[in-house]
Amino acid sequence: MSTRRLGALLSLCLLPLSATFAAPPDGKAVFEKQCATCHASGAVRAPSMETLQAMTPARIVRALNTGAMRIIGTFNLTGPQRVAVAEYITGKTFDPSWRPVTTNPCAPATWPEGNVFARPHWNGWGVDQANTRLQHASMANLPPEDVSRLELKWAFAYPGETFTESQPAVVGGRLFAGSPSGQVYALDAKSGCTAWVFQADAPVKAPVVLGSAGGDGKLMVFFGDQSARVYAVDAASGKLVWEAQADDHPAARITGAAQIFEGRVYVGVSSLEEGLAADPNYQCCRFRGSVQAYDAATGKRLWTRYTIEETPAEHGEPRKNGKPEMGPSGASVWSALTIDPKLRRIYAGTGDNYSQPATKTSDGIMAIAIDTGETVWTYQGLAGDAWNIGCMTEPQHNCPKDEGPDQDMGASPIVTTLANGQRVVIGAQKSGYMHVLDADQNGKLLWKKKLAEGGVQGGLQWGQATDGETFYAAVSDVRWLTKQVVIASPKLDPRHGGGLVAVDLVTGRERWRAPPVTCGGRPKCSPAQTAAVTLIPGVVFSGSQSGELRAFATNDGKLLWKYDTLRSFKTVNGAPGRGGSLDQAGPVVVDGWLYVNSGYSKWGANPGNVVLAFGPRGMN
Repeated sequence: MSTRRLGALLSLCLLPLSATFAAPPDGKAVFEKQCATCHASGAVRAPSMETLQAMTPARIVRALNTGAMRIIGTFNLTGPQRVAVAEYITGKTFDPSWRPVTTNPCAPATWPEGNVFARPHWNGWGVDQANTRLQHASMANLPPEDVSRLELKWAFAYPGETFTESQPAVVGGRLFAGSPSGQVYALDAKSGCTAWVFQADAPVKAPVVLGSAGGDGKLMVFFGDQSARVYAVDAASGKLVWEAQADDHPAARITGAAQIFEGRVYVGVSSLEEGLAADPNYQCCRFRGSVQAYDAATGKRLWTRYTIEETPAEHGEPRKNGKPEMGPSGASVWSALTIDPKLRRIYAGTGDNYSQPATKTSDGIMAIAIDTGETVWTYQGLAGDAWNIGCMTEPQHNCPKDEGPDQDMGASPIVTTLANGQRVVIGAQKSGYMHVLDADQNGKLLWKKKLAEGGVQGGLQWGQATDGETFYAAVSDVRWLTKQVVIASPKLDPRHGGGLVAVDLVTGRERWRAPPVTCGGRPKCSPAQTAAVTLIPGVVFSGSQSGELRAFATNDGKLLWKYDTLRSFKTVNGAPGRGGSLDQAGPVVVDGWLYVNSGYSKWGANPGNVVLAFGPRGMN
């Protein structure tokens, strides 16, 4: 969205104030009626009041207009009510002209010529189309003996934010990442200066991926936002090339990175409808996850494969809210898709069903023909898992009768070749299980192993890594000090969760297990390691919700280096910056440097808003 469009949209919120209301609406009353069920209760996946109070009113209004909460803002609130509730939450006056300011622009520079992918880079989520999260030595340029010499080179703050989710991509000497306010930044990877900023219509949680389209070889940045729009932006200038709407469900969004293959862009679609079910008056549920293919040059949609074939429909007796249940629904695609060029297949991990009846495609892996979008095979890690957040909030009107445990296959599948030549697809589940499937035998289960206890936030969560011999997985197992997460201020258990495990991929034997961090007296601390891990030859990196990033030797799990990100930082763009919990995105290693997000204010964890850049001492 351009600055002009954004300003016009925000200004519209103020226009009806005098015409429609004799007095401004009561923000407190609006909050208690429309927002308190989730945000005052500390509901799972909903930012707490403390998190919201740290935002600007314009940030909240934007979320209600076009962002993650647009379904509430558009259908339940008027423009003046959105402003009133934003001012009530923050205690500040709404400024429609607010937007993040770039204070450290780069000097004019041309985009590098030649093949930028022949040089050190990290593209997309898992660095390769197989999502191994293995950065090879020539690209990492960071031998194990240099890891202990890593030091902070610069910090960049996303202005006004309380969490960071979009894992950086580093290509052609630039770092690309999205923000919760919908800005996509292109920064100089060595200095942190800003080359350009693009404003999307909604928050950008998904990592970006770069690729060329058409015969001109022009490089573009592809990504999706929280309103389920797909974008192609010129990598050199930041100018919009095309955009497309992936799904018209008001709660649809894109959370995983796109993939580029042979002139096509592939995306998975997820949604927030699972959370909307916390509203006892909401009729749950009608969203279906999907995988979609687009022409990379034009944005034309080529095919759509829903994860659930049936169209959701009303069934059964009316619920306590007087509305029949809708279904089947859910099976969202939360993480990045995986490409298998040999078999010309896409592998997509799927989440739980939001309502009944449960389907055979939830909590699993789907193999989809890359050319036609036809389903080749499916593997299910857990059957019958129908769940939504209505199960965690009274009066549970929308909770499925046969409530499941919420055990998504949320991590991106990994494709790799073992030492014996066998090709496998590896899935990691919130239940704590890893699943090893035969890629060439239509997903036949070879073996599975439980590595963690499991839970609503894992188990095994966002991303794992492998070199084809060993599988490296961080353990979440996050817990809270109360049995119910849905309380006013959920407090993390500082004694439970975390650890890093290495598993032999041929035998299934556990090679080693590194212990979690010790919280001590740290505030809002959990030792859980929910963030994706990153692998380079000899070293595996893993962050924790404590805010500490650590590096381990791959042969024995010995600790090589650690850095505490839970502090304030002086930033290159001048905005207030603070590190917090490490969640979702993993570290990115490119040409001797390491980049990592810090700050995650959900689930009771520590807020923050920075991306940090490290390099060995003496390297500039």
